[in-house]
Amino acid sequence: MLLLNSNDTKAQQSQNLLPEKSRRPNIVYIYADDLGYAELGAYGQQKIKTPNLDRLAKEGMRFTQHYTSTPVCAPARCMLLTGRNGGRSYIRGNYELGDFADNLEGGQMPLPEGTFTIGHLMQRAGYKTGAIGKWGLGMHSNTGDPNKQGFDYFYGYLDQKQAHNYYPTHLWENGKWDKLNNPVMDVHPKPAEAAKNPNFDSYIGKDYALTKMGDKAVQFIKENKSKPFFLYLPFVAPHVSLQAPPEAVQEYIGQFKEEPYLAQNGYIPVKYPLSTYAAMITYLDKQIGRVLEVIKQQGMDENTIIMFSSDNGATFNGGVQAKFFNSVGPLRGLKMDLYEGGIREPFLARWPGKIAPGKVSDLVSVQYDMMATLADILGVKAPANDGISMLPTFLGKDQLQQKRPYIYFEYPEKGGQVAIRMGNWKGIRTNVRQDKDAPWQLYNLSTDISENQNVAAQHPDIIKQFAAIAQKEHRCPHIKEWEFIDAKFSSKAN
Repeated sequence: MLLLNSNDTKAQQSQNLLPEKSRRPNIVYIYADDLGYAELGAYGQQKIKTPNLDRLAKEGMRFTQHYTSTPVCAPARCMLLTGRNGGRSYIRGNYELGDFADNLEGGQMPLPEGTFTIGHLMQRAGYKTGAIGKWGLGMHSNTGDPNKQGFDYFYGYLDQKQAHNYYPTHLWENGKWDKLNNPVMDVHPKPAEAAKNPNFDSYIGKDYALTKMGDKAVQFIKENKSKPFFLYLPFVAPHVSLQAPPEAVQEYIGQFKEEPYLAQNGYIPVKYPLSTYAAMITYLDKQIGRVLEVIKQQGMDENTIIMFSSDNGATFNGGVQAKFFNSVGPLRGLKMDLYEGGIREPFLARWPGKIAPGKVSDLVSVQYDMMATLADILGVKAPANDGISMLPTFLGKDQLQQKRPYIYFEYPEKGGQVAIRMGNWKGIRTNVRQDKDAPWQLYNLSTDISENQNVAAQHPDIIKQFAAIAQKEHRCPHIKEWEFIDAKFSSKAN
């Protein structure tokens, strides 16, 4: 049980650093979808404009070694919301239910009854809670309903398969269908048919999902300005399909040498794939700008914490050209990889008067730290979780020497992967599902950020430690499809 009058030592120590009036700040956590580490100007992007997020970095703190908990959508959201790592989380992969058509909408494996999320944490502290964007953790008709999982208000996509289309027939608002002015469209055409007749304009509708989400976010903030609120904003961009309002795409047309994408690697055909991808990120940035502006207009700037990150690295399909945009910088790997390019994410935090502007932190942190961090901000004891509080770093205290032994990653898809970050050491095992004895690869990230030089043979002592950590952190999941480590429970053994 969460104890709101806890005398938890760490929470008390951090709270003593905060002025009395700031003990109940509003909190906005913004989550992009498939955004690469280097796709913001603040992280070195040269071709895509992100002025509002760049301003957020200048006015707050930019983190250089922040990680998602796992490299795909649904489990990343589960781990963020519950504070658990990949070896302990209830949801560990994209387990799809139903299908793409409206009448077959089934969502993903739902969070079970009794789950404790950061939404519940904030509700118990007296906050009004909202989630606007992509949920991916269950439908309104089961235990994964966001209104049952800590959020007073929800608007957006419940099923992440529906979120492949930015012009859907509907979004969901507190369990009810919100009909949009868009025709039915299939965003997964057969490549041969799409190439023969791409019909690019047929994938443009009237009501763009990101705009609707921005509208609802502004409305939520205005309606709750007189009480503390927590707003979780898991926006859908820039996940494919490549779709953006024509006027947004027009801002980029002519800047890049590009050819039409004809659906050969999935999703819809796009006449200007590079311009559209850039436009999607810039349009996302504009919606974030709207959030920043309404908070300022309502006089809440000084008492609102705004955080921003992404669920995993840039994708590899649907017409996205990560190499062209240098989307993950010098990092190796993309979405679905436990190499750095799949899991190292941008993370920005702004809190005027508390977080000093223009700061850069090298604190090694991970999204499952949010449960501990938010509890620390509130001055309450967090439920059991796998993270640490980042609040001391927010407030200018040195956490770099904090004895965090490691960060653990476990991902059952793409062959089964395990990774551990311990100090500057990064260990990773791949293809574990097929090879239970798959060797550890070892990289020193302080000298090899691109993970090119495997030095495992020179450090058997570290490999031994990693093997022990992986055994300690792994708990058998509740479905065999996600078990790839313990042979007696694995799907291969069955």
